[in-house]
Amino acid sequence: MPLKTAIVILNWNGKKLLERFLQTVITHSEALATIYVADNASTDDSVSFVKQNFPQVQIIQNTTNGGYAKGYNDALEGLDEELFILMNSDIQTTPGWLQPVIASFSSDKRLGAAQPKIKDLKKKTHFEYAGAAGGYLDALGYPFCRGRIFETCEEDIGQYNDIKAVFWASGACLTVRKEVFWQAGGLDELFFAHQEEIDLCWRIQNLGYSIKAIGTSEVYHLGGATLEQMNPQKTFLNFRNNLMLLLKNISGAQVYLILFARLCLDGIAALKFLAEGKPKHFLAILRAHFNFYSLIPKLLKNREQTAGTKNYAAINSIVYKYFIRHKKYYTDLF
Repeated sequence: MPLKTAIVILNWNGKKLLERFLQTVITHSEALATIYVADNASTDDSVSFVKQNFPQVQIIQNTTNGGYAKGYNDALEGLDEELFILMNSDIQTTPGWLQPVIASFSSDKRLGAAQPKIKDLKKKTHFEYAGAAGGYLDALGYPFCRGRIFETCEEDIGQYNDIKAVFWASGACLTVRKEVFWQAGGLDELFFAHQEEIDLCWRIQNLGYSIKAIGTSEVYHLGGATLEQMNPQKTFLNFRNNLMLLLKNISGAQVYLILFARLCLDGIAALKFLAEGKPKHFLAILRAHFNFYSLIPKLLKNREQTAGTKNYAAINSIVYKYFIRHKKYYTDLF
C-alpha cells in the first residue's frame, strides 16, 4: 500500500496564489494524497474561496499568523498521514511529480526528508533560487544548492536527474516522514520563517536519517510570493536565522570562531548594501545581529539538545569559490 500522504499548503492572505496554483496540485496529486490548506489567520477571503471552489480540499484553521514554523507545527499536529508534504502556495506541480517521492520513502525506511527538483516558474528552463536540486552548507554556514549558488541559477539540462543525499531539502516543497518530524521536535518557531527547514534537516540527520533530492520529480516555484527577494525583512530573517542555525547546531568550541568570522563577513555585506544605496538592508543586517544577541540565552539552551556531531560542511568556503575563484556552478566546486 502507498504511504498515506498529506499535502499541506500554508496560506496567509493568499487568495490570488490559490486561484493560480491550487488546481494544479489537485490535478496532479489528488489520487495519491489528501490536500489541506492550512490558513494562518488570513484577513482576506481565501478560506471561503477554497471552500466554495475546491470542496475536496480540507481546511485547517490556525488561530494566529505564526509564520512558516509555527504555522506548520500547528497545522500538522492533528494529522495522521505517514508523510507530510509542506508546500508553498506558489508551487505549480507537474504530471507524475508525486509518485517518485512516495516511492523513495516507501523503499528507504531511513529517508527522513526530501525535495523534488525545484525550477523557476518565470524561467522554466532554469532552477529556482529556493532549493534548486538540493542544498548544502559550507564551513561558515552559507547555504548553496546543486543548481544554485548565491544569485546564479543553472539551466536544467538533466544534470541532476538523480536521487542523491543532500544536507538540506527546501521548505518550498518539503516531504518529511511524520514520525521523524515529531521525533526531531518539529520546526523551531524562533525562526518564524527562512532557514528553519535547514535547522530541521540538520536535526533529522542527527537522528540517523537521510535527506535526499529526488531528481526524478519536479515542480515549479514562483518565488517571492510572501517576501520578495530584496525585501529588507527577508534580509533580516536570512542574516539572523543563519546565525541562529549555526549556534544551535555546530558542536564544540569551533562554533564561536565560525560565528566571529560570520559577524565580520556580515559587516562587510552591510557596508556593501550601504555603498549600493540600500540603507534599509544595511539596517536590516544590524537589526538581525542585535536580535540574534538577544536570543543567545534561548539558543544556548536549545543547543544542549540539538548540537550534534554531523559533519555539515560540504566545502570550506562557497564565498571564496564563487567570488574569488568564479566557480558559478555546483559541478565546478569539487
